[in-house]
Amino acid sequence: MRQSRRKWICYCPVALLAVLILAALAGAQRVITSQYDNARTGANLNETKLTPRNVNVQHFGKIFTWHVDGDVYAQPLFLGAVEIPGKGRHDVLFIATEHDSVYAFDAYGNPSTPLWQASFLKDGFTTVPARDADCPFISPEIGITSTPVIDPETGTLYVLARTRDRSGFLENTYAQRLHALAVTTGVEKFGGPVKIHAGMSGKGTGSSGGKLDFNPLRDNPRAALLLNHGAVYLAWASACDVGPYHGWVMAYDAQSLKQKAVFNASPDADDSGIWEGDTGPAADKAGNIFLATGNGRFDAGKGGRDYGDSLLKLDGASLKLSDYFAPYNVDELDSGDSDLGSGGPVLLPDQPGGHTHLAVVEGKGGILYLVDRDHMGHWQAGNNSHAVQTIAVANGVNGSMSYWNHSIYVLADSDALRQFEVKDGKLSLKAASGNTFPRVSATPTVSANGSRDGIVWLVRWQGWNSSERPAVLYAYDAADVARELYNSGQNPGRDRAGLSLRFNIPIVVNGHVYVGTKHEVDVYGLLPVR
Repeated sequence: MRQSRRKWICYCPVALLAVLILAALAGAQRVITSQYDNARTGANLNETKLTPRNVNVQHFGKIFTWHVDGDVYAQPLFLGAVEIPGKGRHDVLFIATEHDSVYAFDAYGNPSTPLWQASFLKDGFTTVPARDADCPFISPEIGITSTPVIDPETGTLYVLARTRDRSGFLENTYAQRLHALAVTTGVEKFGGPVKIHAGMSGKGTGSSGGKLDFNPLRDNPRAALLLNHGAVYLAWASACDVGPYHGWVMAYDAQSLKQKAVFNASPDADDSGIWEGDTGPAADKAGNIFLATGNGRFDAGKGGRDYGDSLLKLDGASLKLSDYFAPYNVDELDSGDSDLGSGGPVLLPDQPGGHTHLAVVEGKGGILYLVDRDHMGHWQAGNNSHAVQTIAVANGVNGSMSYWNHSIYVLADSDALRQFEVKDGKLSLKAASGNTFPRVSATPTVSANGSRDGIVWLVRWQGWNSSERPAVLYAYDAADVARELYNSGQNPGRDRAGLSLRFNIPIVVNGHVYVGTKHEVDVYGLLPVR
């Protein structure tokens, strides 16, 4: 045994070098999807530099800013040890903007200029003006809103972008395209981009002759992209509920970019958008897709196929519905604009007891639902006993939650950040922050070194008309969120962030916190020792 091992080392230096390189790359940190993983736990468990002991206003703050050509709604992504042709190896931060650009920066600002930049405004295309979409919430232009996704195995960044033909104003001059970019250069791969088309039988709003077609102007993508089992998943909702729109889900082969499957949550009605407060559909290890829908007619309990305000489980290969959960008062949620789908689901790790596989979701209705992913319960009249557990919180959520070390963290509108303990498959309130967040909710994110040194981070946006006020970055001790560690308002002259945008989620990686704002990304970290 020892002899053969020595011969392998001696006579296979190229193979050994390849193994060492792959091992080094495998150990590099990465943030390749929204909320760090496909379960959407919102936790980076490999952060060793930032701890509850050094994240404070004396030692931590804003260290630099990148200015970009558009608003940054999409969560930035991070890939370590990327070989950029002619520029060496870099840890790279990828930023997508509403001006239809994708930037690759050295994650630590060395150099401060982009390693590469790709623009989709070619061949006479412009971004979509906000006035064309009849919605001021993303303004003045709409380009890339959904968080992209990276396949580190093929070195591919997938991006969904919206454009308008410069010369026209009719709906057929608008387009949405799936791009596949090389992470090293920003060059298109796999014959991309591909234009988004879809159609199916249906008599819902906007249909004609019993057929319902995808509408590239009204069907608005906000939910993050998902990469799972060799497919890229895209989802759509609306802009300001301006119809006709529908809750589409589409799967594309990650290497051929061919469309594999299509699902619609309201083929015979309208609405039921999948936006999830800019978080993303989740996936389990078996490839099942979990997502929440917004306002819309629910008639599945009576044999229909419309699923407003529901948590859906789709087969990842076919996108056929395999199970669902709908609250008993689903019609009330619809009529009250209380989208269940304003929040995205989180898939919990396996739990002891009778419900091994659990999902947790909350929307605008002020109820947190714990659902058995194997037996979701469908819909029943009168009560929510088909859920494993329901917990009332102060108000609704626009976004999602995070999970770390047996705790769920949630921030509802005009509420404190709340920490729920997960024990034996049930939730109980453990702690709450001492401050509240008037008018708005947010999606928390966690950084930790395994089960140690957990920090909960969130970005406070300043209300629905918030673009004239700065975002505020907060940090709390994840072991007890009653202990605030830091916020960027403590030393505003040094740490003030850019103007806030709705639903932004910070990412934390390798000692740095990245916050997307209006036309910039602010970078926070440990301050130089003086």
